[in-house]
Amino acid sequence: MSAMEEISRPQPRFGIQWRSLGNMRELGLVLIILALCVVMSFASPYFLTWTNFRAMLLSFSIEGIVVVGMTVLLIVGAIDLSVGSVVCFSMVVGGFFFLAGLDPWSASLLAIAACAAIGVLMALCVTRIGLHSFIVSLAFMVIVRGLCLAITGGTPLSLFSLPASFKFIGQGTVYGIPVVIIIFAVVVAIFDFLLRKATVFRKVFYTGSNEKAAEYSGIRTNRVKFFCIVLCSTLAGVAGVIYMARFGAATPTFGLGMELNIIAAAVIGGASLKGGSGTILGAILGMALLSVVSSSLILLDVSPYWQDTIRGLILLAAVSFDHVLHNRKKAGAPRPAGQ
Repeated sequence: MSAMEEISRPQPRFGIQWRSLGNMRELGLVLIILALCVVMSFASPYFLTWTNFRAMLLSFSIEGIVVVGMTVLLIVGAIDLSVGSVVCFSMVVGGFFFLAGLDPWSASLLAIAACAAIGVLMALCVTRIGLHSFIVSLAFMVIVRGLCLAITGGTPLSLFSLPASFKFIGQGTVYGIPVVIIIFAVVVAIFDFLLRKATVFRKVFYTGSNEKAAEYSGIRTNRVKFFCIVLCSTLAGVAGVIYMARFGAATPTFGLGMELNIIAAAVIGGASLKGGSGTILGAILGMALLSVVSSSLILLDVSPYWQDTIRGLILLAAVSFDHVLHNRKKAGAPRPAGQ
């Protein structure tokens, strides 16, 4: 029996228990978010207002598009620390071509293509040279940020002359619902469905779970990794274009520290840093939790310095929890015959 057939067979009872644990984790996040909302409703009269909830939805909707790409990347066993810089690069490149005389839609397509090209370069470093994605993305985080500063000369690009038709994707509404939230919901729905149902995307899980077994079963794991890295950078480029339309500007320092929120949301939602597990729904719930926490800290007038400390502690707790779960899963796995 091939390794692929073995993977495709119904999993033993312990496997079902761990999938149930993943569902419990998502349910737990929902309960935590609801509990925080109840507490904050008493702590601040401004929390349970449409204005506040709209602000929270807008704040994590665009980042949520990047979280989708990061979740897929973590499942395959890689990571990308450059997403904040790539989002900024998309804004800068799009703004640069627009100011050079190109229409905003063509400029945006070039910006997204440039971000995809960055993903290709990173993927080549990982799959051809054999470097770890952590080191590669760390290097590109600095390189791409430097490119943003070089293109703009360190000065923000003013894009207030963007046409209303383009600004609509970042500022418009449809029946009172911001277009940004609609785009976010569509992206989440598509990739959540693909990860759960599409056979092609199952290779992402197989590669992240056991790369050697996936190779023996005929999966070209380097191609899978290549695709996931490029996908993450491309979605970051899409997010950058939406940010450009929303703010009407391109600031070369935009997105600093964004990777912290993105990775934290994915890990809190159940995506393992060791690969092989994670869901889009869980990552979005993680993003929602961080957004509620941030909103709460602002309404409670907590110092921005302490806000960063608290977010860092939340990330540390999520990573620690993921590490404990991974070790317990390994301990609970049945040993091969003869051992």
